[in-house]
Amino acid sequence: MSKESIKKRVLDAIDARADEIIDVGETIWVKPELGFKEWKTAELAERKYGEMGWVYESKIGITGSKAYLKKRGRGPVIGVIGELDAIRVPDHPECDPITGAAHSCGHNAQMAAMLGAGFGLNDVMGELDGNVALLAVPAEEYLEIDYRNSLREKGKLEFFGGKQEFIRVGAMKDITMSLGSHTDSEITEKLSVGGSNNGFVGKMVHYIGLEAHAGGSPHKGINALNAAMLGLMGIHAQRETFRDEDNIRVHPIITKGGEIVNNVPADVRMESYVRGKTVEAIKDANAKVNRALKAGAMAVGAECEIDDHPGYMPYIKDAALDGVLKANAASLVGDEQIKIKGHSTGSTDLGDVSCIMPTTSIGMGGCTGRGHGRDYKIVDTQIAYVLPAKVMALTCVDLLYDKAKLAKKITKGFKPTIPPEDYTSFMQRLVA
Repeated sequence: MSKESIKKRVLDAIDARADEIIDVGETIWVKPELGFKEWKTAELAERKYGEMGWVYESKIGITGSKAYLKKRGRGPVIGVIGELDAIRVPDHPECDPITGAAHSCGHNAQMAAMLGAGFGLNDVMGELDGNVALLAVPAEEYLEIDYRNSLREKGKLEFFGGKQEFIRVGAMKDITMSLGSHTDSEITEKLSVGGSNNGFVGKMVHYIGLEAHAGGSPHKGINALNAAMLGLMGIHAQRETFRDEDNIRVHPIITKGGEIVNNVPADVRMESYVRGKTVEAIKDANAKVNRALKAGAMAVGAECEIDDHPGYMPYIKDAALDGVLKANAASLVGDEQIKIKGHSTGSTDLGDVSCIMPTTSIGMGGCTGRGHGRDYKIVDTQIAYVLPAKVMALTCVDLLYDKAKLAKKITKGFKPTIPPEDYTSFMQRLVA
């Protein structure tokens, strides 16, 4: 069968199941779950795998899963990635009333697009060489660091991001290259391609002071909250030393400010990222941040414990793979409806995947409001859910058609920045 005929079948299959794809996105929207707790979303994905007759593995990285569109064999395997988790936005009008979770990140659209791509490819896999694996991955949003650290201490995970765990446990070992998607409320076009992202280090900071009566005898205490405030001011004093080209971002929050208002605060805790465009820039900025945090403690006689954890690697899309994705996007919406992205100072654990294999992703419109904001919402389900499914499915056809020549060519030209077998030790050394 010609490649054009295969692509037409793919598009027709997706159109035939567009209502189902939209229903997936809308169902996940109203049941948002935080990272490593996405049991309902995981169950929905696995139910769809079962309905399609796809062989799958579950509970990868706690809640993740991986489905193959045909029997495993030789040849390249294209990973199509969807993310299970939501983010905590308790002021969002449609958040979970108990957890405050909301899909202001648009990951519900990713899951719809991932499954939609599978629906489109299902009946043409016999015409393609190699395979496609659908990866439903937990915990892209690097949240609740203390909770995730408790999971690490219990031996349930090592890293705090879902794709990092997929790499660590070997779930990416047979994947040749990866395709992802993400909603983009900052574009007026239908789709976006290209671009890169910051990486980061994740931080837990504990200031330890000495409690005393805040009114009657504050001179007997050591104010850990004052230490934290001085630490934050020290970070601000460092900002002029961050080079513009390194795109450094430091944005700490205080997660605990003391015990009771009538005591001198003696137990103060913070979480933060230190983001940057390169690993070298991140490490340099993180050292400055740590000095500032410790200086705050020293100034008032408190103690400061800093627990750094591997965050995400900078994300660099593979140019050749991104070109294939862009060509298929243009075939559907035209060049004028595609935004070419530059560098973003946000982060994603697709950055970790991009270090070990060719990786790219499509950005889709169809949403309004601020990403991670209370006003975020999906306004065009065709653009947000169905269109990216088509782009990723057509890209898989190009990659795997004619003995998977294109996939093999892209793979041959790719040079990993981290050897896959060294990934875990590399990340652990990053904050040692």
